[in-house]
Amino acid sequence: MRRSLRLLSLSACVAAALAAGCKSETAPPADGAAAAPAAAKPAAAAEWNAAVDAFLQGYFERNPVAAANAGKHEFDGKLPDYSPQALQANIQWLRQQRDAVAAFGDDRLDAGQRFQRDYVLSTIDGQLFWLEDSGFAAKNPSFYLGDLSPSMYLTRPYAPLQQRMAAFVAYQEALPKAAEQIRGNLKGPLPATYIDLGTMGFGGMAQFFKNDVPQAFAEVKDEALQKRFAASNAKAIEAMQGLADYLTQQKPQATQDFALGADKFARMLKATEGVDLPLDQLKAAGEADLARNLAALKSACEAFAKGQTLQACVDKAGADKPAGGAVEGARAQLAGLRQFVVDKDLVSIPGTEQAKVEEAPPFNRSNFAYIEIPGPYEKNLPSVYYIAPPDPNWPKAERDAYVPGKADLLFTSAHEVWPGHFLHFLHANRSQWKFAQLFVGYAYTEGWAHYTEEMMFDAGLDGATPEIHIGQLTNALLRDVRYVSAIGLHTGGMTVAQSEQLFKDKAFQDPGNARQQAARGTYDPGYLNYTLGKLMILQLREDWTASRGGRGAWKAFHDQFLSYGGPPVPLVRGQMMGGKAETKLWTAPAVGAPTTAPAAAPAGAPEAAAPAGGAAK
Repeated sequence: MRRSLRLLSLSACVAAALAAGCKSETAPPADGAAAAPAAAKPAAAAEWNAAVDAFLQGYFERNPVAAANAGKHEFDGKLPDYSPQALQANIQWLRQQRDAVAAFGDDRLDAGQRFQRDYVLSTIDGQLFWLEDSGFAAKNPSFYLGDLSPSMYLTRPYAPLQQRMAAFVAYQEALPKAAEQIRGNLKGPLPATYIDLGTMGFGGMAQFFKNDVPQAFAEVKDEALQKRFAASNAKAIEAMQGLADYLTQQKPQATQDFALGADKFARMLKATEGVDLPLDQLKAAGEADLARNLAALKSACEAFAKGQTLQACVDKAGADKPAGGAVEGARAQLAGLRQFVVDKDLVSIPGTEQAKVEEAPPFNRSNFAYIEIPGPYEKNLPSVYYIAPPDPNWPKAERDAYVPGKADLLFTSAHEVWPGHFLHFLHANRSQWKFAQLFVGYAYTEGWAHYTEEMMFDAGLDGATPEIHIGQLTNALLRDVRYVSAIGLHTGGMTVAQSEQLFKDKAFQDPGNARQQAARGTYDPGYLNYTLGKLMILQLREDWTASRGGRGAWKAFHDQFLSYGGPPVPLVRGQMMGGKAETKLWTAPAVGAPTTAPAAAPAGAPEAAAPAGGAAK
């Protein structure tokens, strides 16, 4: 995936979180956890459940978009208050909530509730970082773009079209005030990449409202509603285009001042992901993963395109395009991916839901692919895997190169749907604790989805041929360069141009993707979480399965891992290993060193146990 599913920048974290239900159920003790003490006293349990309920209800009220996206449609049409006063009040409320949650000491809670408490505290810490410490409300359009997306009303059939149209009209009527507040908050000078993001996002919404939305509601016969729609639509177009024009006017004063700095970057990782390793160790781990995947690509290319350069090899694999384009190609891949998961018995698939594949709307094309999954309060609604077409303004050669080859697309589809994001949320939405259905962390969800690409290759997907391996590795290298770029851009003085070149040289990205990826690193500093999450999951799998049969325990590991919802991975490690929350990253074994003992392999799986991209198969 080239875009985060529920990116936990504030607006998306809100969307992933708030949508929750207020059903207070205790999470079961994790398998392998330390023996639980006596159950909490009934009075303490009731107080804890009430505290969580109060947090969720307050969060709904302050973040109505997240509530509506979760399926709480009494919040339809509402937008948050983005005024400086409201943002500060939200900070104060979060601090008060944190104090109230932290007041539940270990002696008042059982083992499951202690995990819940730490999960809630980590969520609040992440929210406070984005609201207060990051400074994004004052300069980063991505802080707002998630909340402003109208996709829910147009693409999710949660109610009859006329009812959704009425909600959409209310949303449009709220946009001018929101746009005025956003414009007041985004004070220049702004980084050039932030200006470009806002111009594209807000301007794309204006064009979408003008060209596409009227047709979406054309069949509704309510004349009064249509008249109200026409009026609100004109004002919404004006508001969004006005924001885009305002940002365009900032271009002469544009800066390159996007870096968080080492201290703030480290605070981001601690607050949002519970990761507290020194930056030099984090950097070394990412560089090592980049090196192992480059070495594996060289080996695969020796078999696939012997004597050619790595770039020529990748181009050869990329030239094998999916029939009918990326959208049609992805549709054709999903059934096979699901069947492979079933045949290899890799992870449980709860339910019978399927995901649709569609072209991404014009206002959300800053990355190649993403998936939208209905919140836990929705029933029997489809998830949609969106794929962006190339920018029509690019040269034809760049537009053609932007469409991935079949092998590359296969692992994007694995990441987004089977067994990546979509399967993750099939599990998360069945959690016994509603909070875990709502708050899903960046490194957990993107780490899982990226991890599954490598795991699927290791299990023999499509014969694990050299061409298929190249498809998996190009996806891995993309995430490795994101990791290195995030640290470089925000802590090491790396320029956007240097990051762009790195995506071309080490991840073999086409010019359009390289530009997008380098720019994204400036306004999404957490996009190292794909590789960071994967490395934490790989190490946890190695440690957990070591005493449970090695590779034969993969399915049990996957099911157990997915049972937690989406907390920081170090917190999951503490639950699964029966100890404290801690950060441990997997590193490839030295050349010639033995890999993890495979023990009993799943039926039909290759015998090699090392993650793909490491030792030769």
